[in-house]
Amino acid sequence: MASCGRKIVDILKQLLKTSGRKLKLGRKWVFQMDNHPKHTYKVVAKWLKDNKVKVLEWPSQIPDLNPIEYLWAELKKCVPARRPTNLTQLHQLCQEERAKIHPTTRNV
Repeated sequence: MASCGRKIVDILKQLLKTSGRKLKLGRKWVFQMDNHPKHTYKVVAKWLKDNKVKVLEWPSQIPDLNPIEYLWAELKKCVPARRPTNLTQLHQLCQEERAKIHPTTRNV
């Protein structure tokens, strides 16, 4: 569990702040993530607090409130069936399967 929490922190470090800058959000933005147990690890909560990230609390994996869950469900169904053998292939298959999903679902 600890290594998963550290991986999440690494992802947040790498992407969260730079995404805010790229989107020109300034300092007035709120990060939204569901309350999936991996998102609530102490190391993740500490990093968010230490970096003064405002977090919008959200229920865990409820598609009606978090429409991207429909997209994840669709990808989890299609991608493994194609049996990727490496990360490059996995990335490519995710892109291909995402492109097949109807735009109203894909662009959540």
